[in-house]
Amino acid sequence: MRIISGKYKGRRITAPKNLPVRPTTDLAKESLFNILNNHYYFDSISVVDLFSGTGNVAFEFASRGTSNIHAVDGNYNCVKFINKISTEFNFPINAFKSDVFKFLEKTVLTTDIIFADPPYNLDKDKFLKIIASVFERQLLNEHGMLIIEHSKHMDLSENKFFSYSKKYGGSVFSFYEASENL
Repeated sequence: MRIISGKYKGRRITAPKNLPVRPTTDLAKESLFNILNNHYYFDSISVVDLFSGTGNVAFEFASRGTSNIHAVDGNYNCVKFINKISTEFNFPINAFKSDVFKFLEKTVLTTDIIFADPPYNLDKDKFLKIIASVFERQLLNEHGMLIIEHSKHMDLSENKFFSYSKKYGGSVFSFYEASENL
């Protein structure tokens, strides 16, 4: 994986092969950040990266100047890798090991962007639970956005907070915003 833009543009990061992850492709990540670039100033937002895996998306935010990033993953080795790279690059990422669903139930953080990249084989009910938790617990700041990466074989558009989706190969980014922000 590589960092697309920002301070560390072009830098390649190689994750250990034993991590149980499916990193967002560079093409999809570049497209996602092109969309976000039209909505936000990266140096003035906060981000929560759920199911962080390699930290690929969190690293991209950090390279672009975001200084308030929380990365949550249930795998100790993923969190260890994110912390290692964050230290090497001096990225302001607070990575910690937690079950994402427990995190969503208990966190008091509010943020501008929540990015979730759960395993594609997760039951649809779990994807819907992420959406419900974020909006019921009001975890997004005003004009905040939830983005879920999922398989093109899953439709997550039947939700009152759904705004739009973008497809890139076998992946889809679905965007959700509080109704009053639409």
